[in-house]
Amino acid sequence: MTDSLPMPISAPLTQAQRTTILNLVRRAARSEILPRFRALDPSDIAEKSGRHDLVTAADKAAEAMITRGLMRLFPHALIIGEEHVASHPEVLDKVADAELAFTIDPVDGTWNYAQGLATFGVILSVLRFGTPVFGMIYDPVMDDVVLAETGGPAEMLLPKRRLKRRLSVSAGGALQDLHGFVPLYNLPPEKRAEVAALYPRLERAHSLRCSAHEFRLFAQGSVDFVLSGRLTPWDHAAGALIARCAGGHVAMLDGSEYNAAKREGYLLVAATRSAWDDLRDAFSMLLDPSPAD
Repeated sequence: MTDSLPMPISAPLTQAQRTTILNLVRRAARSEILPRFRALDPSDIAEKSGRHDLVTAADKAAEAMITRGLMRLFPHALIIGEEHVASHPEVLDKVADAELAFTIDPVDGTWNYAQGLATFGVILSVLRFGTPVFGMIYDPVMDDVVLAETGGPAEMLLPKRRLKRRLSVSAGGALQDLHGFVPLYNLPPEKRAEVAALYPRLERAHSLRCSAHEFRLFAQGSVDFVLSGRLTPWDHAAGALIARCAGGHVAMLDGSEYNAAKREGYLLVAATRSAWDDLRDAFSMLLDPSPAD
């Protein structure tokens, strides 16, 4: 038990409940997401904060279906769906105090999905007082899922083939040998040129515009780090837990512990602590106050 929380932080789900949740997500993908993929009418796509921040009919329908299923299974849980929060932002104020909460990103990578790119996924996490204790990243196109829970490994399951394999992060390396994801478009405009100037110091830096696939690639050792800005619990809680369970070092860029209740700052996951330290030093300009602050 910690000194700051009212009870031990552990995963509250049984194996049967985890299977039921996975089946719920798969049904939502088959009925609401995949039939609309590359078949969206322009009227099915709307902008939220701008032309690169989209919502589709698939996002709304899939979230509604998953929410209904979770409410039947866990009637007293707090449900935090991305599209619901868009019109009810006050829900985020409850994250830190919720004994049991679920986050749902029904179509992570909506811009990709809307353009007909198959780089999208469904992200679901379970939180206890803001601490991620269960994470799921589901790929509707390939019908595979990455799962992790507190104290256990990160695993990839292929349900149809009944295959399972344990995931592990890369060996890391020196700064110039690191390959990872940097969301340049999500950083403050006045910081972007300075961050972009770091790219030649890395082996490779880019972005998939999809947290689901970025964290999956990190957990399986394909990339060495993921930097995330504009924190939202539906984008980052599951990935942070999966990254840690796969052996990565997970912390906020300022060194503090990640919690899904946080809305400001930058989450940095890296394959090793030494790689994390080097990346933290490289990206430290993001911690400096902006001129307008």
